[in-house]
Amino acid sequence: MRAIGSKAALPMVPPLRLGISTCPNDTFAFHGILSGKTSTDGLQFDLSLHDVQELNEGLRAGIFDVAKGSCAVGLELAGELVMLPVGAALGFGNGPLVLAPKQPRPAGGPFVVLGPGRDTTAELLFRLFYPEQTAPRSVVFSEIMPALQAGRADLGVCIHEGRFTYEEAGLKCVEDLGLRWEALTQGPLPLGGLFAKKSLDPAITQKVVDAISESLAYARAHPDEALLSMRQYAQEQSDEVLRSHVELYVNEHTTQLGELGGQALARLEAEARAAGLLPGDGPALQVFGA
Repeated sequence: MRAIGSKAALPMVPPLRLGISTCPNDTFAFHGILSGKTSTDGLQFDLSLHDVQELNEGLRAGIFDVAKGSCAVGLELAGELVMLPVGAALGFGNGPLVLAPKQPRPAGGPFVVLGPGRDTTAELLFRLFYPEQTAPRSVVFSEIMPALQAGRADLGVCIHEGRFTYEEAGLKCVEDLGLRWEALTQGPLPLGGLFAKKSLDPAITQKVVDAISESLAYARAHPDEALLSMRQYAQEQSDEVLRSHVELYVNEHTTQLGELGGQALARLEAEARAAGLLPGDGPALQVFGA
C-alpha cells in the first residue's frame, strides 16, 4: 500500500483507502493517479492493488473507502455501498468464458469446475445459467487456465486476459456467458465497477469521481505512456493483448455509466433475485449522482 495524492491534503480528511485490480483496464484508468500525472484535488489515497476476489472480500469487510469490485458483490452490499459513475467494466462482447480442455479428463473422478471467486459476476452468471451444474471452486483467476491445461479441472470460468489467450493455451470455449446475457437481455453486461462507502461525505465522493475521471482522460490521451502502468501489473505481458483488453473493457460506460448502464445493473439484480442468488427484499444498488 502506498500514499498517492496532493501534499496539500484537505483538512480533517484522512487518506482514503483505495483498492483497484491488477487488470489492464484498471491500471489504464488509474494511470494518471498511479504516475502522479493528474490532480487528486487535495485528496490522498492509500492505494493498493489486488485480485478481484480479494477486492470483493475487502469491500465486504469494510477495508476500503473506495474500491473496484464485482457488480455481484455491489448488489449484495447495496445497503452499504454506492456505485461510482466512472470506472465501470460494462459493455458488449466482454463477458466471462466457460473454458474446457480440448481432450476431456478421464471419467471416474469428481467433476471439477473452477471460478474466479464466489463474489464475482462471472460466478454469479455461471450459477444463473447452469443451476444444475457443480458449484465452482474459487481460485485466483490466473490459476484457472493452467489447471485446465494440466487436467486438474473439467471447466473453468475465465475472465480478463484469458479471453484473448485461451486458444493459444490449447483450450476450447464451451460458452461465452456474456453473449448469453446479451441474448437474454438485449443489453450490455455489467461486470464490475468502482464502489464507495455510503458513509463518505458526498463532497469527498464527488472529488474521488473527478480525480478518477481526470486520470482516465489522461490515459486515453497518452495510451502509450499508460502501457507502463499496465505492464507493471498484468498477468499477460504482450502489448497487443494489453491494448486489446483496454479496447474491450474501457469504453463509454467506463467514462460515464449512463442510463443504459443503470438499466443493465437493474436487470442483473432482477435476474439474480428471481433465481434466488440475491435476497428477495434487499435494497437496490444506487449510482452516485444519479
